[in-house]
Amino acid sequence: MDIEILGALAVRENGISITPTAPKPRQVLALLALHADRVVPVSALIDELWGAAQPRSARTTLQTYILQLRELIAVALESDEREGTEGENGWRTAKDVLVTMPSGYLLASGGGLSDVRTFERLAGIGYRAMDAGDFPGAARQLREALELWSGTAFADVQAGEQLEMEIKRLEENRLCALDQRIEADLRLGRHRELLAELTVLVNRYRTHESLHGQFMLALYRSGRRGEALEVYQRMRATLVRDLGLEPSAGLQRLQRSILTAHPESAAAAPHAGKERLVPTS
Repeated sequence: MDIEILGALAVRENGISITPTAPKPRQVLALLALHADRVVPVSALIDELWGAAQPRSARTTLQTYILQLRELIAVALESDEREGTEGENGWRTAKDVLVTMPSGYLLASGGGLSDVRTFERLAGIGYRAMDAGDFPGAARQLREALELWSGTAFADVQAGEQLEMEIKRLEENRLCALDQRIEADLRLGRHRELLAELTVLVNRYRTHESLHGQFMLALYRSGRRGEALEVYQRMRATLVRDLGLEPSAGLQRLQRSILTAHPESAAAAPHAGKERLVPTS
């Protein structure tokens, strides 16, 4: 089974889509796919589907959605039988793929590909390369990890409380990988190549201090000191207006260092402070 969630939801068994079009069964599959090969409790699925407004028929309705998913899985599994590709343990059934457990349900991936697991593996390699001072390797691995994203996670799924929480977690992981990839590129002297990308990012994440610090540094290194200082002033105005906060001590040090034309001593400072993440549309 191949699972894609870093963008639109796509789940395939034997290359055949088992992703339903109806919103509620799609939610169920999304949560099961994210936690593939692990049990998702019935309570979590019900909470995702209805939140606090759970109908009396919640468990029965959930079982109906599970049956609908198994029907799609059964159609995909029929191709194995037609092609005569029997597994090690005989023919698999839909109940072997979407398994009923004592406390919930488990989607068995059968060792297939999962874009979120691949992202986490590549990002982990990239972080370790950063720690080891291998900036070319870090930039390469983190860039490959980020290329797996085609949009917001579960972009075409109607998300309830459980999925909303997971979407925020995944987005935070994406931003961490992006931050580290940009840091690796800065260490490699790619400041001019980063300017266009950082222009877009600081407009989207207007209170993300690390991205603003990186943009300031890239502008300064590109001979655009005045613009680097303007970036700081715009972010400070946004923080004060929207959150009632001043920039972190690290970002303030970077601004003072650019004023005195010695920013390299404070180049890593924005990473030391807490980032305030307020995405804007």
